[in-house]
Amino acid sequence: MSSELYEIIELSSGEIALRRASEEGEPLVTIRFSEESMHFLQDAKYEVAKAMIEAGMEAAGELALDSAEQEVGSAAPTEDASTKTLH
Repeated sequence: MSSELYEIIELSSGEIALRRASEEGEPLVTIRFSEESMHFLQDAKYEVAKAMIEAGMEAAGELALDSAEQEVGSAAPTEDASTKTLH
């Protein structure tokens, strides 16, 4: 992800969403909690949604970095091209 600004909002449907701060269009991510989880979480739903979004953005960044490293690595042959690191 770039250095754009993002905002976490609550939609009229009650879903929590992530969107670019500069746009009013469709959210990048939406999170919908079940009635049961809403009863349990109450106002903490915002903190839980924020943690979920942060974890997703971190994972996406790591995947992008891994992909870029693989592209750079594929340009130069290695001793064992079939070796891969799994996490």
